[in-house]
Amino acid sequence: MNFDLTEELLDIQKLARDFAVKEIAPTVDEDDKAHRFRRDLVKKMGDLGFFGCVIPEEYGGNEMGFLAITLIAEQIARVHSSMRLPFNMNALGPARTILNYGSEELKQKYLPGLCDASLLGCFAITEANAGSDVASMKTKAIWDGEKYVLNGSKMWISNAPVADIGLVYAYTNPEVKVKGMSAFVVDFKTPGISVEPITEKLGTWAAPVGVVTFEDVPVPKENLLGKEGEGFKICMNQLNDTRLGCGAGALGVAQACIDAVLTYCNEREQFGQPVGMFQMNQDMIAQMIVKTEAARLLMYKAAYLKDKGVSCTLETSMGKYFAAEAANYCADCAMKIYGSYGYSEEYPVARYYRDAKSYQIVEGTSNIQKMIIATDALGYRKANR
Repeated sequence: MNFDLTEELLDIQKLARDFAVKEIAPTVDEDDKAHRFRRDLVKKMGDLGFFGCVIPEEYGGNEMGFLAITLIAEQIARVHSSMRLPFNMNALGPARTILNYGSEELKQKYLPGLCDASLLGCFAITEANAGSDVASMKTKAIWDGEKYVLNGSKMWISNAPVADIGLVYAYTNPEVKVKGMSAFVVDFKTPGISVEPITEKLGTWAAPVGVVTFEDVPVPKENLLGKEGEGFKICMNQLNDTRLGCGAGALGVAQACIDAVLTYCNEREQFGQPVGMFQMNQDMIAQMIVKTEAARLLMYKAAYLKDKGVSCTLETSMGKYFAAEAANYCADCAMKIYGSYGYSEEYPVARYYRDAKSYQIVEGTSNIQKMIIATDALGYRKANR
């Protein structure tokens, strides 16, 4: 096994780190406290090719690969977790899914804009009573002889208030349950779509989220992804890609906590010595570093396997689960080490603590990832089919 990154990947990693430090960091606290979405920064990332890593050149991408986008998303989240979401909302979600299941017309129409961020995307799965249980969704898209008519409501949809297009999962034949679910590309400027922002949330303050309501929304037949009834399969495959982006973001937050703690422990003095000299703090630092590095190896392995075209649902779930837990462990330790200063919004540790929690929830909770891992091991349901 070769654990070395290629020179090209190291350059990409450095480019992302430099961008995050120079472009995002100067206003990160101001943007976060104002709940300000920075479309201008997202566009700059698009112009740098950050969202084109997993898309062929013929559709506006650069084909740098899954490991490249993992490295980039990690470095962006290391400065601001909210700015990591566009990697899922544009690249790993809509763009990748349209590439895999869309017609040539849909690919030509939407992929270039998603890659350069002239279009902003989202994906609408979750409903008020359909979270981990995706199959329990109630949204319907019924064919009326000329078009699909979309009705229903989705909630906790990241990017919904700013999205131009979205992947929407709905039942085209509710009678056959999960086999009747389908997937569509929907223009969010279509009449009948309304979005209500969700502003009161624990973290990722600069990442817009909303409730989307569809009332008799017309959807052209050509906007169907794959075939009718393939929606659940498409959804699971999409989540297997977007989980990679989540895990990369968790790595960034975990590393940010380590960065903050190492600086603080060498500057802060108590009882006549730096607080880094105390063994209990050293214990936490050691565990933070080891957990983060272990998570990084798991995530990079999953990305590497994706680049080889190997089925790796299991490895992706393992990486996403462990990275999410590592981020929350590191945030908790950083808060303990910083003490009252960590509790203050004057320091970034409070933001890391708030932002880390989302990684245990989005794109499949930590419990869902553990179910995938355990049922595979028990032989009940193999993940890599």
